[in-house]
Amino acid sequence: MLMPKQMKYRKPHRPRSIKGVAYRGSKVSFGDYALMSLEAGWINSRQIESARRTITNYVKRGGKVWIRIFPDRPITQKPAETRMGSGKGSVEFYVAVIKPGRVLFEINGVPEDVAQEAMRRAAQKLPVKCKFISRAALEVGNEG
Repeated sequence: MLMPKQMKYRKPHRPRSIKGVAYRGSKVSFGDYALMSLEAGWINSRQIESARRTITNYVKRGGKVWIRIFPDRPITQKPAETRMGSGKGSVEFYVAVIKPGRVLFEINGVPEDVAQEAMRRAAQKLPVKCKFISRAALEVGNEG
């Protein structure tokens, strides 16, 4: 599981909402094909690992996969059937905050149809809507 080694504050405040679009991490930087988020949400470390295993399993350990997100926000929960008060709950899991336009995974070294199917399978493991993009399509779109 992905999780931070150390944090400045162990139990941060809960955010109000996720607004805006991703400016950082919105371009295909490492591979030729990528999976991009279309909506905002939280992706926890288990979901990231599940999607990564799906991609590597489908491409038969061929090519290279980059994970472009990291779960760095701790989420706390109080135990079930606990009375109110007595402080904040303990850290249960970590999430990555995702905005629309964020590149989640990248892949290189495989044909486009294999990459597209691998990303489609990985997108089914994630709680946000995603789309398959390629570096070539983005470069052609930016010229015009």
